[in-house]
Amino acid sequence: MKKKKFWFLSTLFILVLSWVIISPQAVAQKYEFGGGLGVATYSGDIIRRLDPEQIGIQGTLFGRRNFDNVWTLRGGVSFARLNAADSVRPIDPVMAYRDAGFRGSLFEISAVMEYHFLDFTHPQAQFRFSPYGFLGLGFAGFVGNGRKFRDDPNPSGYTVGTPVIPFGIGIKYKLSQKWLLAAEFGARATFTDALDKLYGDEPIIPRISDPIFPSSGSGYNYGNYSDKDWYYFIGVTISYSFSSVKCYAY
Repeated sequence: MKKKKFWFLSTLFILVLSWVIISPQAVAQKYEFGGGLGVATYSGDIIRRLDPEQIGIQGTLFGRRNFDNVWTLRGGVSFARLNAADSVRPIDPVMAYRDAGFRGSLFEISAVMEYHFLDFTHPQAQFRFSPYGFLGLGFAGFVGNGRKFRDDPNPSGYTVGTPVIPFGIGIKYKLSQKWLLAAEFGARATFTDALDKLYGDEPIIPRISDPIFPSSGSGYNYGNYSDKDWYYFIGVTISYSFSSVKCYAY
């Protein structure tokens, strides 16, 4: 049921977004289509900050509708590979002993508003580039495999679906009147603690002997249920503009 609900919401979101971007009212506006590649990583109960040693590839396809020289609506779909392991860079000796890890694929749909700090699209603009920031809403689905601790008897696959809040910064460069190049860093705040499979809802779990109390036959899960997971995209995009309107009036 969760998978059906996820795909239903994804399809509905894409249909609504397509209508907004390429509706008849948008024909007179400047709009773009493009794609990009980059890297992705996550932070949660295994990684506390961005770790260049634990990254995966990510790609995106998107459409933009430029309302004026400052505001742009962008809708897109993204795919990423996420992975993390205590064995690579443990937070502390306890996490090294825990030896949890996961890897999997993430699919995201999102809509964000972009704000440009410089007017760089006008043919007589002083600059050919502009920094920008963005903020929006989205939904992500993750399919992965992972283990909660060393010798986990059930290192099976799992799925997670969650709303996300995408935000970040970037810089765009106008290659020509039709082509735009951009570099971007984006963070995604999620509403789940389950991307890494460490839900925090099992305070004591059976595993190999506890190093402090060997006779107990159990140990702590060390999952923090109040600390939600995040993931991040860093990449480069290129887009092509379709429009008979070359600039906007002041």
